[in-house]
Amino acid sequence: MTARHLQLIDPAPADGGAGKAETAPVPRLRIAIATQDMKSLNAHFGSARRFAVWDVTPDEAHFVEAVGFDEVSDESGAHKVEGDDRIGPKVEALTGCNLLFVLAIGGPAAAKVVGARIHPVKLPTAQSIPSVIERVQTMMAGNPPPWLRKAMGAATPRSMDFLDEED
Repeated sequence: MTARHLQLIDPAPADGGAGKAETAPVPRLRIAIATQDMKSLNAHFGSARRFAVWDVTPDEAHFVEAVGFDEVSDESGAHKVEGDDRIGPKVEALTGCNLLFVLAIGGPAAAKVVGARIHPVKLPTAQSIPSVIERVQTMMAGNPPPWLRKAMGAATPRSMDFLDEED
């Protein structure tokens, strides 16, 4: 099973990023949303034909890419041909994401997702992609729950400013 990627490429800033004052890094999360129609979170992990990938900060959200698959499992988790690996290629396609939003995910798939340092989040009902993004932004801006703080920490490079160069 192969993944197809459709990515948007933003042009570089006119000044190349020069001239900006040093500021504290803004927390950023890359989230993936299981979708059948690119409008809503409306799919189980195994049956998702697409994943919408977004970069989210407390104030902004930018579409990064759509990842599509031709062959998927049905919602029961059964493969069309036993022995086909439908989990590995999906997890590999989501490399770099911090959070994965799905309606459902099986145990073996969840274990592989977590092993790839992606936190799976199951929501009980279908929701629009903008409402999922708004939910993430609200949690990022307030007092994030521990699992989100952990994901945000993995998304931001660690600062070693506290280390003294001399003993």
